[in-house]
Amino acid sequence: MSEKLRILVTGFGPFPGAPFNPTQLLVARLVRLRRPALRDVELSGHIFPVTYTDVDRELPDLLASRRPHALLMFGLASRTPYVRVETRARNAVTTLWPDADHARLRKGSIAGGADAMMFGPHIAKLLRAADGTGVDARTSRDAGSYLCNYLSWRAIEATSADAGPRLAAFVHVPPLKRDGASQRKGATRRVTLEELVDAGEAMLLEMVRLTRQAVRERATPVAIS
Repeated sequence: MSEKLRILVTGFGPFPGAPFNPTQLLVARLVRLRRPALRDVELSGHIFPVTYTDVDRELPDLLASRRPHALLMFGLASRTPYVRVETRARNAVTTLWPDADHARLRKGSIAGGADAMMFGPHIAKLLRAADGTGVDARTSRDAGSYLCNYLSWRAIEATSADAGPRLAAFVHVPPLKRDGASQRKGATRRVTLEELVDAGEAMLLEMVRLTRQAVRERATPVAIS
């Protein structure tokens, strides 16, 4: 590639019921990474406010201004004690839970058409990368019906555009205490911030490798016989 590979890493801010969102810390740590494999990579981070209006406004702006080749997105799953690598976005949105601006959507679907859209086969490789760090990581077919799923849907839509990112992925992380230590509920052990950073780094490096390959394949002329 003649230009740097551009990877946009995103998280979310606080929202009703979650005054502390660990994805803010995770994104900050990941975009500061310095590794040989990232030498020709331009990492940038962004924290979305947890509102539908902000996602609809800021995602297109980010895609236009930063022109990322890939999106690696993180969100909080407050009731899940492990890392969830999402495989798809559902065409569903809650009409019950308000966003951080206290706004509710009036219909239960995001768009017309398909019931779900898949991220793609690269998700299995991201899961293996996270699993290789020792963290409890699993795939998920249900990203919920809140802002995480909504952003996932919009990101997958963006990958279908000619000038859009080649790959996108969404990862749900469990809650942490404000000091980054693991939360414990009964005998359940939850991951620490350092474990999340290790898993996030592994997924980021794998995303870089996969995106580089996807960009290279896209640039290779197809022979016509």
